[in-house]
Amino acid sequence: MSGETEAVYSEDSYLSTMEARLLRVEGETGLVFDRSNFFPAGGGQPGDQGFIERADGSQIPIVDTRHGENRTTILLMAAEGAALPDPGETVVLHVDWPRRYRLMRMHTALHLLTVACPYPVTGAAVGEEESRIDFDLPEAETGKDEVTGALMALVRANHPVSIRWITDAELDANPGLVKSANVRPPRGSGRVRIVAIGADGEIDSQPCGGTHVSETQEIGDVHVAKIEKKGKTNRRFRLRFGPPPV
Repeated sequence: MSGETEAVYSEDSYLSTMEARLLRVEGETGLVFDRSNFFPAGGGQPGDQGFIERADGSQIPIVDTRHGENRTTILLMAAEGAALPDPGETVVLHVDWPRRYRLMRMHTALHLLTVACPYPVTGAAVGEEESRIDFDLPEAETGKDEVTGALMALVRANHPVSIRWITDAELDANPGLVKSANVRPPRGSGRVRIVAIGADGEIDSQPCGGTHVSETQEIGDVHVAKIEKKGKTNRRFRLRFGPPPV
């Protein structure tokens, strides 16, 4: 089986609609296209949902997006029982934009949380309403209100968010870019995607394959809702949209 999927979302997180050609079907419902604006689940961010529009106007719901086994392909998972397009057919891919945009805002907010709390990250999960980051932190030295204040100062400063690529060797020479204590950026392609916040990444720079907003004020109001103890040296910070409850 040949053919790689061009990960268009990795260069343009705002492209919600585009044409693509079906290369093949994997399994019962996995659609492999030549290019994809749908983000496949990874790095704590869930896969995109949406629908495919065929030339006759009919629509095929996409319920999930995943990487193929070799990670060079992206599988758009059609709803069970849907009439699938034929290989070679060109269709229009429509990402569920409101859901994607919330995930973009939340994922960017989590990056800023690692600036407000500069500790090794042991786990993370991005959600539409609530997200979490686990830090290697024996004792929570700051309270949720203090962290929320530092986080919102970064949001309101409206720092630019950009993407750049570095080589594996450049990453090896700058190990401080990797904030995760137990997950390493994927290797093999020869280059690593860096999400940079601030001019020249002065606020934050770290390897990440996820989707993000282009400036921090797009995040809007967020707050640390809870800090939980999850083991001897693990603290879980739960992040939610909206201002802190009064």
